[in-house]
Amino acid sequence: MPAALGLVYALLPLFPSFIALTAVAFPGISLIGRTPALAILAVCGILALYAVAMLARYPRRGSQPLLLPLLAVFGAGVLAGSLGFDPRAGLLFTLIGGVGIVWHCAILRFYDDPNAAETLLAAYLISATAAAAAAIAMLLARVPTQQYALQHGRATGTFILPGELAGYLIVALPIAFAVTRVSSARWLRVVGWCALVSGLPALFLTYSRAGWMGFVASVAFLVALRTRLGLRAAAAVVVAGVAAVLVLFNAHHDPSEDYTRVSIWQAAVQIIDRFPLTGVGPFNFSRLYAAVRAPDADATAFHAHSLYLTFFAEFGLAGVASVGWMIWRFAAELRRRLAATTPEGAVLASAVTAGLVGVAVQGLIDTVSVVIFGLMMPTLALALASAQPRDRPAPER
Repeated sequence: MPAALGLVYALLPLFPSFIALTAVAFPGISLIGRTPALAILAVCGILALYAVAMLARYPRRGSQPLLLPLLAVFGAGVLAGSLGFDPRAGLLFTLIGGVGIVWHCAILRFYDDPNAAETLLAAYLISATAAAAAAIAMLLARVPTQQYALQHGRATGTFILPGELAGYLIVALPIAFAVTRVSSARWLRVVGWCALVSGLPALFLTYSRAGWMGFVASVAFLVALRTRLGLRAAAAVVVAGVAAVLVLFNAHHDPSEDYTRVSIWQAAVQIIDRFPLTGVGPFNFSRLYAAVRAPDADATAFHAHSLYLTFFAEFGLAGVASVGWMIWRFAAELRRRLAATTPEGAVLASAVTAGLVGVAVQGLIDTVSVVIFGLMMPTLALALASAQPRDRPAPER
């Protein structure tokens, strides 16, 4: 299981290529063809089957506090898809969401097994280092030319959009910082520093305003929660982040983007108003957008440029309610575990949660598929698993 968990985390930067397996007209290019993407998907499926077998063979009572809420979210996706305008459109990513639940359960169950935590964190941070370094190198070399031109000279790497790279780094960088602070293994602390050194400039070079503000929110959360500086220092971090966004407001962006999101949000509200209960189905927003958009709005929109509006429009009230249940259950369980964990566990769990806070803020004005389908469920598990109780005996080696 340690190797399996590490391998899935190492593959994360390649997950955006799965969009090429669908019929969706996405606004970017995939550097990985259909055959490699299918191979990566097959590896993830095999690992999921293996994890299911291990979970069945080695169950642990009370180790899955979020299982029912996660199944409710998955069920809402299945319901929305089956009743939506094109049930096949979101089928692949609905199944990937189901694999995410298996991954979540495997992390919670096996995180404290011998070598599991170190293997998982090392694979995650080495992969993040490589993904960030590759994005920077591709940007400096201006290759592929089509990607450089399409993204206006913004770091993208193996991700479809710069905002996806930003969302991935928002989650990874706080974890890297925590590892440099609390890991007892010197080599793992070095890995954490490498992820920070490559990830921070890559995040800046995405020029993703939503990504920058998400990262600022994650830093502010950590400052408020884990330091003596308190809310005033956290507020100062937010002010500095807002200032940076305002100064670089149009850097590497088509200026027309400053005015299109409002019309897309209005169209999303129109879709929600017409299909409030179960939504229009996963990946069907673009199909309905053409019918409700204003005459002077963008001709096409892949999503609502807001995680919350997109989810509401595609999953309806059933999906919103299930996600609300999941968040409430997670917050209650995390609070309970933080009160009983070690100082090192509290730092790591807080850092993982900071990444979740960051992508929640990013989601106000952006929809990042790699966060939804690749990071959300495993990261919820990682936050809870890293807050190990003080009295839990060390596993035998």
